[in-house]
Amino acid sequence: MEERSGQLRQPNSPDQLWGESHHVGLALENGQVDRLRRDVDRLAAEIGARNIYHYEALQKAAIHIETILRETGYSPSLHHYDTQGKTFVNISAELAGREHKDEIVVIGAHYDTHKDSPGANDNGSAVAALLELARHFAPRQTARTLRFVAFTNEESPFTRRKAMGSRVYARECRRRRDNIIAMICLETIGCYSEEIGSQWLSFGGLFLPRRGDFLALVANPASKELLRQVSGTLKQETALHIKPVILPTHFPGAWSSDHWSFWREGFPALMATDTAPLRYRYYHTREDTPDKVDFVWLSRVVSSLYPVVAGLVLCR
Repeated sequence: MEERSGQLRQPNSPDQLWGESHHVGLALENGQVDRLRRDVDRLAAEIGARNIYHYEALQKAAIHIETILRETGYSPSLHHYDTQGKTFVNISAELAGREHKDEIVVIGAHYDTHKDSPGANDNGSAVAALLELARHFAPRQTARTLRFVAFTNEESPFTRRKAMGSRVYARECRRRRDNIIAMICLETIGCYSEEIGSQWLSFGGLFLPRRGDFLALVANPASKELLRQVSGTLKQETALHIKPVILPTHFPGAWSSDHWSFWREGFPALMATDTAPLRYRYYHTREDTPDKVDFVWLSRVVSSLYPVVAGLVLCR
């Protein structure tokens, strides 16, 4: 990874910077659970499967995301590109930084689904979280630029190919020489279980905990400083159980979402996930419906991400 200006600096506590609480207890306040549920219902129950095979539905999902961002006060940018005879769009909304405008923090999630899956958890849960984070930060002033991006075409047949939405977007960021100092990919974050054995591939707890009651944070070696800062903030500011993991860039599972596209372009990035197929039995099926999502857990995750994002965009 090439050296760039604006390397991550250790921030003050977000609570000190804003003089307000961002602890997990806020998850149930101010209608957050209901808003998350409404966004997931809209995507998974009303629109349903959305991808190149369900192209009209994919367009409806894009319109929903753009509409919410506009209603929240942003002026979304639509990044269109053509592939396989169709036009696709990544959607971004930005808060320009006051002191360090050229230093960019990206929060992203893909809005398409796998084939005929309605995608409530994969990836409606993450899109709903992205929109809720955008609502929360809309009235804030940030030192660095904060960019929310909804990506298209993460799923088959585009996964890890040139027409994958985040690959198109990350390549363009590199071409423009955007100084992206951190990217957080939200991927399938709505499954929670305290049952022993609900987390697979745990190897008796040696690799992953045996209970699916944590948020995994997956980084590559080049992104270990970002992982250290994010996990440190979560441990200090929230009660959320986390599992930080560093894996090779091209390791199966580690390369299975949009953060990989940013790794490919040399940007520091990590994935926040419930581990998807290692916990969620409805992954990539038609049974991935809103009733399978734990919205209280999802809201806890969102509230725990507030101090993380604040720590990345607010400098000393």
